[in-house]
Amino acid sequence: MPELRKDPIINRWVIIATERARRPSDYIHHHSAEHLEKPVSCSFCPGKEHETPPEVMAYRQAGTRPDTPGWWIRAVPNKFPALSPAMSDFNRKGHGMYDMMNGVGVHEVIIETPDHNLTIAQMPIRQVQEILWAYRDRFLDLMTDQRIRYILIFKNHGASAGASLSHPHSQLIATPIVPRRVAEELEGSRAYYNFKERCVFCDVITQELLLKERIILENNNFIAIQPFAARFPFETWIIPKRHSATYHNIDKNQIMDLALILKGTLAKLYKALDDPPFNYILHTAPFPRWDEYGSFYHWHIEIMPRLTLVAGFEWGTGMYINPTPPEVAANELAKIEVEI
Repeated sequence: MPELRKDPIINRWVIIATERARRPSDYIHHHSAEHLEKPVSCSFCPGKEHETPPEVMAYRQAGTRPDTPGWWIRAVPNKFPALSPAMSDFNRKGHGMYDMMNGVGVHEVIIETPDHNLTIAQMPIRQVQEILWAYRDRFLDLMTDQRIRYILIFKNHGASAGASLSHPHSQLIATPIVPRRVAEELEGSRAYYNFKERCVFCDVITQELLLKERIILENNNFIAIQPFAARFPFETWIIPKRHSATYHNIDKNQIMDLALILKGTLAKLYKALDDPPFNYILHTAPFPRWDEYGSFYHWHIEIMPRLTLVAGFEWGTGMYINPTPPEVAANELAKIEVEI
């Protein structure tokens, strides 16, 4: 029978359509022909540095000059930015009953590897660690901009997940406002803490470790789970076991464990679903008032394979229909062995 499940963080309801239950093989044909082909000339490949805006950060070999080969991680402004750092004035104003302001912000691309064909699921673990350090370094740099309130790092993999270039990369958008989706998590986490005096994410970890029904991977510092009210088939959350509201405070040991669990999770999805299109997002607390969120919020990564369509019911209600129960997905992924 179908189930309605309630997300404990933002109180969103999800329909788990158990009568439609699907195994990994049922999804493969939907995306098997959608992989992006390598273009004749890729602007993100070594030797093409002049085709991107000048780099704002790079991990590169000693003695090599900026915007030349010799890098293994490179961050550049997006050529077609959603927001621009050029405007210094917000120019907030009303237009009748409507509010508007200048599109102040930052939009960057983090090129994850010089190798055009190497996904995170296939990379050496050291390279995955470097990607995660790059995320932290960009946070620390952009936090000094007094105009910025929120930084979102996200990855689109595959055409149906929104990727227009196949070279492995993540994106960063820094905004002068706290996005509504993040605000919902903050509000829900605060309400839970005010009622129970505990962090809802910490309680989720405790519950999942007790039940052991939706765990995919875990190590000393992180756990990867299928959330109880998963919106999408094989949706996976990676959560630090130690309470922390902010990603930028991550330390060396945590980076090592996060790299292991991120690569391991993506490798399991890659193997089970034949390199599916997916999005992942890194949710962290807004700034500059970190302490305001420290007691009740918990940063995390959400990985969302794009295996089903979001259609009229989802747009009309804000509810999602998931044809694969998270317990089934967790069981399928947990038994897949991958090399890390």
